[in-house]
Amino acid sequence: MSNIPETGRTPRVQIRLVGIQVLVFSLLLTLGGRLWYLQIRNGDEYAKEASGNHVQQVVQPAVRGSILDARGVPLADNETRLVVSASRTDLMKMKDDGKAVLARLADVLGMKVKDVTDKVRLCDSKTPQPCWNGSPYQPIPITDEATTQQALQIRERAEDFPGITAEPTAVRRYTAPGEADTAQVLGYLSPVTDEEIKAAEDTDSPFLRSDQVGRSGLERTYDRELRGKAGVTRYEVDNLGRVIGQAEADPAQAGSHVVTSIDARVQRVAEYELNEAMKEARRQFDDNTGENYKADAGAVVVLESRTGRVVAMASNPDYDPNAWVGGISGKDYTKLTSKKSNYPLLNRAIQGQAAPGSIFKVVPTTAAVNAGYPFDGRYPCPSSYSIGGQTFKNFESQGHGSITLGQALEVSCDTVYYALAHEQWQKDGGLKPKKNAKNIFYTTARQFGLGKETGIDLPNEVTGRVPDREWKQNFWEANKNAWCKQGKKDGSYVERIAYENCLEGNLMRAGDSVNYSIGQGDTLVTPIQMATIYAAIANGGTVHRPTVGKAVVSADGKRVKEIEPKTTGKLPMSKSLLADIDGALEDVATRGTAAWRFQGWPQDKIPMHAKTGTAEVYGKQTTSWFATYTEDYTIVMTISQGGTGSGASGPFVRKIYEAMYGIGEDGEQDLKKALLPKPQKSLPKIGADGSIDAPKVGEYPAEEQETEDDQQQLAAATGRRD
Repeated sequence: MSNIPETGRTPRVQIRLVGIQVLVFSLLLTLGGRLWYLQIRNGDEYAKEASGNHVQQVVQPAVRGSILDARGVPLADNETRLVVSASRTDLMKMKDDGKAVLARLADVLGMKVKDVTDKVRLCDSKTPQPCWNGSPYQPIPITDEATTQQALQIRERAEDFPGITAEPTAVRRYTAPGEADTAQVLGYLSPVTDEEIKAAEDTDSPFLRSDQVGRSGLERTYDRELRGKAGVTRYEVDNLGRVIGQAEADPAQAGSHVVTSIDARVQRVAEYELNEAMKEARRQFDDNTGENYKADAGAVVVLESRTGRVVAMASNPDYDPNAWVGGISGKDYTKLTSKKSNYPLLNRAIQGQAAPGSIFKVVPTTAAVNAGYPFDGRYPCPSSYSIGGQTFKNFESQGHGSITLGQALEVSCDTVYYALAHEQWQKDGGLKPKKNAKNIFYTTARQFGLGKETGIDLPNEVTGRVPDREWKQNFWEANKNAWCKQGKKDGSYVERIAYENCLEGNLMRAGDSVNYSIGQGDTLVTPIQMATIYAAIANGGTVHRPTVGKAVVSADGKRVKEIEPKTTGKLPMSKSLLADIDGALEDVATRGTAAWRFQGWPQDKIPMHAKTGTAEVYGKQTTSWFATYTEDYTIVMTISQGGTGSGASGPFVRKIYEAMYGIGEDGEQDLKKALLPKPQKSLPKIGADGSIDAPKVGEYPAEEQETEDDQQQLAAATGRRD
């Protein structure tokens, strides 16, 4: 036994016990604090992370709806292609940022290595196309034209192609039925960006990283309806990634179809005849410049006169919208956005601005009558009109004696309008305008809807310009410094003009009003604006908001939402004045400036109305304008640097009418050959299985086979019922 007393051991044991108790208590306190932090302080955050670690999402992209013409012919639909894509996230994890993988991929696909690597780089202000402007976390398509053999090589050698996938995928297709591109009207798609995903998070139509978004045209306007809703299946997985069950699934909902008022056959005719008009203009010699006309751009619009629906809309230069599918190449992007190609992405029907020339004269005619000048009064039409030391000539310096306003429209007499505008300018105070100046010539233009958008259901429409006193003042304030810097009193013509504008560019001169009265000077309009005006004259004065969309139909055809025509007002003219102007425009087609283009036209059956226009632009050749209408349709064509209205545009506008109405060379109508003798009223049939009852579209100018739909159109036009 030990000789150490029991009492000598007790204090040391107690000290150890106390130490152990303190340690245990400290550990418990630390553990409790940590548990509080994890479960209470940051409980929600870690709960979400835990859920994410055990639930994986699989996305099934929605099938985008088709864009159909009025008879159901697809203008844009989808087709299945083998798409090869690269995961930029996976590539960036590699030591060489995936360069070796992309080089092997380029070899398999038969592409240049640079073309492949360019496609996976991210777009920014310093990176030119091609580049990826979508989310960097979604697969980036390299090509949508892979062959089966190429796809098999990639999938069978997966170890050589980490981050690369080759899958059959539904991609957009722009069908060009009968070679009708309809490019600028349809628009195109591109990947959704991170910014768009974030902005749409709290909306009822959020984006997924795999989504494609409409960037222009109908694809943009009706993007939400066309896009549908992607399906998401959520799987429960363990910590090794093995599926242990299905949490929930939201099935994909296919996008709706957008039925348009476009008729693919008429669209093809419009595109063809516009192109032919421009080619023919380039063969003609311009005496003013000593060279052939350039005819560098043009547009044509076909509207239903009673509704404002767009039957055809063509813009030239044109392009193939399929260039955007699967990612646009650098070569194609440069071509579509370069000055050399004259910017084919522009829809010149709604974005092309130019002085309207004499087709504008229906506006000052209305203004003059509303100001108190009788329509049937007599007005001198000399060969020229002088203001101070400046002489303003009539077209081709021709005089017509004393004529009415109706005859002034018929023969397109400029000097009649010069005098009327000058008188009104003086009544308004001239260079020192009165406080209550009526400015009726300018006010009337705005009442016609000029100087603002028509509201057509296409993005990026421009407003044109009504150069009234307010605009003059604002324009002068914005440009005064530049004019004063450039101007020279005894310099070149441009320098002298800049010098004058510096001193008094805010003043409305008599010459400004005179030029404005015949659609010249600073006046700018778009083809859709003028088509809307002439359609309103045709239908009795009602101004419609032009529309391309006619209905939105669900993928199974069960839900139909029609897009009804909307009116925006009435023309600022009485019924009697409307009848007078209508009669004068018919005279233009039968005995006036357009008569030589409508010889042999069946005027007794299909009354034609027209107005020619030739606008002069400083530094350029003249712009051709031709505005026409019948009871059913309104057609306006314009050609930049193309020559006169009746000379360059006239015969080709007639050919569009001939195709629509079935008018032969002998002037007789054959309804069996008529493409659209009356506007299409019914909607195409879409089956519950998604099938679309669509007729075929033949090439133009080759004749088409008569279809059942054509027979129905014939019956409607003749009043016959089977």
